[in-house]
Amino acid sequence: MTKSIHVSVIAPPRYLAHFVAQSPATVHHVTAQRVLGDAVYRRFFRREAELGATIIVDNGVFDLGESLSALELVEAARAVQATEIILPDVMHDGPATINASTQGAAEIRKVTDEFLLCAVVHAADDDEWHRCYDYFANSDYVDAIALPASRRRSDSPQLSKDRVLATAYLESQGLVNPRIKYRMLGLGWRGHLELFEQREHEWIESVDCAAPVILGTMGIEMLPNGPYEKVRTPRVETIEEIPEDLHPLIRRNIAAVRHAANCPLTIPAG
Repeated sequence: MTKSIHVSVIAPPRYLAHFVAQSPATVHHVTAQRVLGDAVYRRFFRREAELGATIIVDNGVFDLGESLSALELVEAARAVQATEIILPDVMHDGPATINASTQGAAEIRKVTDEFLLCAVVHAADDDEWHRCYDYFANSDYVDAIALPASRRRSDSPQLSKDRVLATAYLESQGLVNPRIKYRMLGLGWRGHLELFEQREHEWIESVDCAAPVILGTMGIEMLPNGPYEKVRTPRVETIEEIPEDLHPLIRRNIAAVRHAANCPLTIPAG
């Protein structure tokens, strides 16, 4: 049976109601540093939580280069009534991620047990990938696992470089832990077309992405069934103004991503 993957859209704070709001409110990935520093952002996602959305607080490493502290993550999670916190991680470094996540989990649990904890599988190579995944999949403190996007096409098949290959491997080898929620972080070089394959895995629950907004701002349309070509893009936090005549294109891009994920969510009218 084909399962849908919930798509959480990322957009500049002033455009949350235009592109990020969901009907029904289901799941949102939010950045901790923005929650703590932006009252408009904080109020929006708190309201989404009140409408029933699961709020997942990301630790900020992708934007800042390092994760916020455990106490800051708890503060951000409480501010938006979050359900889940993504533990501190280190990009492309499995051993360092295991250490950072284990320490972060211990520090959070000293303060509270009110949040689910999500660990991110990072690795420089396949040996690290196996060790990192196996560690988190068998750790009592891990409630969810997130798999980062494959940013570049790999010249050789590697689990650490190809998320489609990695998820297929986990399923074929019976390595999916039924106790754990599985999430994907971002869209990779395949863009939204990856989701046609990933949605066949019923155990993948959500993906977050800024691509439909960023590409729409650049005037690039994401065709529902492809093709897709990855281009160099700005970071979403650098986008300040989006001309109104591009809003329909961005909404079509979001619809294309949700089509690929078989995701029934829509943007509320008005």
